[in-house]
Amino acid sequence: MTTHPSWAEASAASIARLRSDTDLQAHCRVLLRELTRRKYAHNFTWMGRPIIQCPQDVMAMQELIWSIRPDVIIETGVAHGGSLILYASILELIGGGGRIIGVDIDIRAHNRVEIEKHPMAKRITLVQGSSVDPAIGREVAALATGAKSVMVVLDSNHTHDHVLKELELYSPLVTKGSYLVVMDTVIDDMPDELFVDRPWRKGNSPKSAVHAFLAGNRRFAINKDIESKLLITVAPDGYLECIGDRT
Repeated sequence: MTTHPSWAEASAASIARLRSDTDLQAHCRVLLRELTRRKYAHNFTWMGRPIIQCPQDVMAMQELIWSIRPDVIIETGVAHGGSLILYASILELIGGGGRIIGVDIDIRAHNRVEIEKHPMAKRITLVQGSSVDPAIGREVAALATGAKSVMVVLDSNHTHDHVLKELELYSPLVTKGSYLVVMDTVIDDMPDELFVDRPWRKGNSPKSAVHAFLAGNRRFAINKDIESKLLITVAPDGYLECIGDRT
């Protein structure tokens, strides 16, 4: 009798092949460089709101949320609110009382109006202030009090110092088995010419902050399989699985 592999086994084998295919990985980095140059991630919406994410990362986030079923998702960086709406819509499908906390130093009035009138607004709390302000950190922690499962997504200012401060401030809230996702680590893999009007660049980026953070924190580990299967992602080395208990 022929034994056929399960879907999970076949998927794992496929991901392993993609991870070891260095030529394909290199081609995808070149493609992502050119997509970034053309602002590809700005082409998409989720339930009517601009999401400013690569579709592959949208797929990865819905997989994680569906699997983890967090009580609270904290995201720094609100912009148009598309990511908040994405996370809220997945929690709506899951059911229960899952909530989103969105933090931004400047929530534009027109974006706030659109987010707060959206059908998913009932699951979203907006907090205006610097994501690295300890007072804002305490406010967010208070809003997450009692949550058994917490996920954090960092997607605001992308400089090394800012992201490292966010990692130190919000990582203690993440629960074992959940994820701390750091977006735009891909900046470190892109030519500096793409960011001439920004303070971040290679070596001063979310990825450099992630590696500095992991050098002193053993609660988190990079899940390389996620970026391997996505091929195109703005978060290489940015999907951090929480493998240790909160202290």
